[in-house]
Amino acid sequence: TENPDVVLLDASLTSADPLEIARQMRHITTRLAIIMLTPSDDEERLFQSIKVGASAYYTRNITTQELTEAVRKVSIGEYLINDDVLSKPQLASRVLKSFRELAVEEEASPTKDLYSPLSGREVEILDYIARGNSNKEIAKSLKISDQTVKNHITSILKKLSVNDRTAAVVHALRHGWIKMEES
Repeated sequence: TENPDVVLLDASLTSADPLEIARQMRHITTRLAIIMLTPSDDEERLFQSIKVGASAYYTRNITTQELTEAVRKVSIGEYLINDDVLSKPQLASRVLKSFRELAVEEEASPTKDLYSPLSGREVEILDYIARGNSNKEIAKSLKISDQTVKNHITSILKKLSVNDRTAAVVHALRHGWIKMEES
Protein backbone atom coordinates (compact mmCIF):
# COMPACT_ATOMS: atom_id res chain seq x y z
CA THR A 1 0.00 0.00 0.00
CA GLU A 2 1.06 3.57 -0.68
CA ASN A 3 1.78 5.97 2.15
CA PRO A 4 -0.30 9.16 2.13
CA ASP A 5 1.32 12.51 1.24
CA VAL A 6 -0.70 14.57 3.73
CA VAL A 7 -2.51 13.62 6.95
CA LEU A 8 -4.99 15.79 8.88
CA LEU A 9 -4.83 15.09 12.62
CA ASP A 10 -7.33 16.34 15.19
CA ALA A 11 -5.23 17.71 18.07
CA SER A 12 -8.12 17.20 20.49
CA LEU A 13 -8.37 13.43 20.04
CA THR A 14 -9.10 11.73 23.34
CA SER A 15 -8.92 8.09 22.26
CA ALA A 16 -5.21 8.45 21.43
CA ASP A 17 -2.44 11.03 21.76
CA PRO A 18 -2.35 12.96 18.46
CA LEU A 19 1.26 14.05 19.09
CA GLU A 20 2.35 10.43 19.52
CA ILE A 21 0.43 9.48 16.36
CA ALA A 22 2.24 12.27 14.48
CA ARG A 23 5.61 11.17 15.87
CA GLN A 24 5.03 7.55 14.82
CA MET A 25 3.81 8.58 11.36
CA ARG A 26 6.95 10.67 10.83
CA HIS A 27 9.07 7.63 11.74
CA ILE A 28 7.29 5.56 9.09
CA THR A 29 7.94 8.14 6.37
CA THR A 30 9.76 11.47 6.69
CA ARG A 31 8.09 12.69 3.49
CA LEU A 32 4.67 12.73 5.17
CA ALA A 33 3.17 16.19 5.76
CA ILE A 34 1.01 16.46 8.88
CA ILE A 35 -1.56 19.22 9.42
CA MET A 36 -2.74 19.52 13.02
CA LEU A 37 -6.28 20.83 13.53
CA THR A 38 -7.15 22.14 16.97
CA PRO A 39 -10.28 23.58 18.61
CA SER A 40 -8.37 26.66 19.85
CA ASP A 41 -5.05 28.43 19.37
CA ASP A 42 -3.03 26.63 22.06
CA GLU A 43 0.62 27.76 22.23
CA GLU A 44 1.85 24.62 23.97
CA ARG A 45 0.12 22.35 21.46
CA LEU A 46 1.63 24.43 18.62
CA PHE A 47 5.17 23.98 19.93
CA GLN A 48 4.71 20.29 20.60
CA SER A 49 3.28 19.89 17.09
CA ILE A 50 6.33 21.58 15.55
CA LYS A 51 8.59 19.38 17.66
CA VAL A 52 7.02 16.13 16.42
CA GLY A 53 7.21 17.28 12.82
CA ALA A 54 3.84 18.78 11.93
CA SER A 55 4.04 20.85 8.75
CA ALA A 56 1.10 23.10 9.64
CA TYR A 57 -1.10 23.98 12.59
CA TYR A 58 -4.61 25.46 12.30
CA THR A 59 -7.70 25.97 14.40
CA ARG A 60 -10.77 24.03 13.27
CA ASN A 61 -12.46 27.23 12.09
CA ILE A 62 -10.21 27.21 9.00
CA THR A 63 -12.21 27.66 5.80
CA THR A 64 -12.44 24.92 3.18
CA GLN A 65 -10.47 27.12 0.79
CA GLU A 66 -7.71 27.75 3.38
CA LEU A 67 -7.52 24.05 4.22
CA THR A 68 -7.32 23.09 0.54
CA GLU A 69 -4.49 25.61 0.06
CA ALA A 70 -2.71 24.33 3.19
CA VAL A 71 -2.89 20.73 1.93
CA ARG A 72 -1.50 21.83 -1.43
CA LYS A 73 1.37 23.76 0.17
CA VAL A 74 2.44 21.12 2.69
CA SER A 75 2.27 18.42 0.02
CA ILE A 76 5.08 20.21 -1.83
CA GLY A 77 7.18 20.59 1.30
CA GLU A 78 6.18 23.96 2.72
CA TYR A 79 5.92 24.52 6.46
CA LEU A 80 3.11 26.83 7.53
CA ILE A 81 3.72 28.67 10.77
CA ASN A 82 1.38 31.50 11.63
CA ASP A 83 3.13 34.89 11.33
CA ASP A 84 1.14 36.12 14.37
CA VAL A 85 3.08 33.62 16.49
CA LEU A 86 6.44 34.77 15.19
CA SER A 87 5.64 38.48 15.57
CA LYS A 88 5.44 38.15 19.37
CA PRO A 89 8.95 38.11 20.94
CA GLN A 90 8.16 35.60 23.72
CA LEU A 91 6.45 33.21 21.31
CA ALA A 92 9.21 33.59 18.71
CA SER A 93 11.74 32.76 21.43
CA ARG A 94 9.84 29.58 22.29
CA VAL A 95 9.69 28.62 18.60
CA LEU A 96 13.48 29.03 18.34
CA LYS A 97 13.90 26.92 21.49
CA SER A 98 11.71 24.25 19.89
CA PHE A 99 13.90 24.40 16.78
CA ARG A 100 16.99 23.85 18.95
CA GLU A 101 15.34 20.83 20.56
CA LEU A 102 14.36 19.59 17.10
CA ALA A 103 17.97 19.96 15.96
CA VAL A 104 19.16 17.86 18.91
CA GLU A 105 16.58 15.16 18.10
CA GLU A 106 17.58 15.24 14.43
CA GLU A 107 21.25 14.85 15.43
CA ALA A 108 20.36 11.63 17.23
CA SER A 109 18.56 10.35 14.14
CA PRO A 110 20.77 8.14 11.95
CA THR A 111 18.90 9.02 8.74
CA LYS A 112 19.78 12.51 7.60
CA ASP A 113 19.29 13.86 4.14
CA LEU A 114 22.88 14.81 3.38
CA TYR A 115 22.04 16.08 -0.10
CA SER A 116 21.20 19.77 -0.07
CA PRO A 117 20.01 21.74 -3.10
CA LEU A 118 21.59 24.82 -1.49
CA SER A 119 25.05 26.20 -2.16
CA GLY A 120 27.56 26.43 0.68
CA ARG A 121 26.96 30.18 0.92
CA GLU A 122 23.17 29.68 1.09
CA VAL A 123 23.56 27.16 3.92
CA GLU A 124 25.87 29.63 5.69
CA ILE A 125 23.24 32.37 5.35
CA LEU A 126 20.50 30.03 6.65
CA ASP A 127 22.72 29.28 9.63
CA TYR A 128 22.97 33.01 10.39
CA ILE A 129 19.18 33.34 10.02
CA ALA A 130 18.67 30.42 12.43
CA ARG A 131 20.75 32.30 15.00
CA GLY A 132 18.41 35.28 14.70
CA ASN A 133 20.58 37.60 12.58
CA SER A 134 18.99 40.29 10.41
CA ASN A 135 19.92 40.77 6.75
CA LYS A 136 22.15 43.72 7.74
CA GLU A 137 23.95 41.66 10.40
CA ILE A 138 24.47 38.79 7.96
CA ALA A 139 25.81 41.18 5.30
CA LYS A 140 28.24 42.72 7.78
CA SER A 141 29.46 39.33 9.08
CA LEU A 142 29.98 37.91 5.58
CA LYS A 143 31.30 41.21 4.14
CA ILE A 144 28.69 41.27 1.37
CA SER A 145 25.94 43.77 0.52
CA ASP A 146 22.41 43.69 1.96
CA GLN A 147 21.12 43.11 -1.57
CA THR A 148 23.37 40.05 -2.00
CA VAL A 149 21.94 38.61 1.23
CA LYS A 150 18.40 39.28 -0.06
CA ASN A 151 19.27 37.60 -3.37
CA HIS A 152 20.58 34.53 -1.53
CA ILE A 153 17.44 34.38 0.64
CA THR A 154 15.21 34.62 -2.44
CA SER A 155 17.17 31.75 -4.00
CA ILE A 156 16.89 29.67 -0.79
CA LEU A 157 13.11 30.18 -0.59
CA LYS A 158 12.70 29.23 -4.24
CA LYS A 159 14.92 26.12 -4.01
CA LEU A 160 13.16 24.88 -0.86
CA SER A 161 9.66 25.88 -2.06
CA VAL A 162 8.96 27.80 1.12
CA ASN A 163 7.49 31.26 1.69
CA ASP A 164 9.58 32.66 4.50
CA ARG A 165 12.87 32.53 6.38
CA THR A 166 11.41 30.60 9.30
CA ALA A 167 10.10 27.81 7.08
CA ALA A 168 13.51 27.64 5.38
CA VAL A 169 15.24 27.25 8.76
CA VAL A 170 12.78 24.53 9.84
CA HIS A 171 13.35 22.70 6.54
CA ALA A 172 17.15 22.91 6.88
CA LEU A 173 17.07 21.73 10.51
CA ARG A 174 14.84 18.78 9.68
CA HIS A 175 17.19 17.72 6.89
CA GLY A 176 20.30 18.15 9.04
CA TRP A 177 21.86 20.85 6.82
CA ILE A 178 22.26 23.26 9.76
CA LYS A 179 22.38 22.83 13.53
CA MET A 180 21.17 25.17 16.23
CA GLU A 181 23.43 25.66 19.19
CA GLU A 182 22.34 26.98 22.56
CA SER A 183 23.54 30.52 23.07
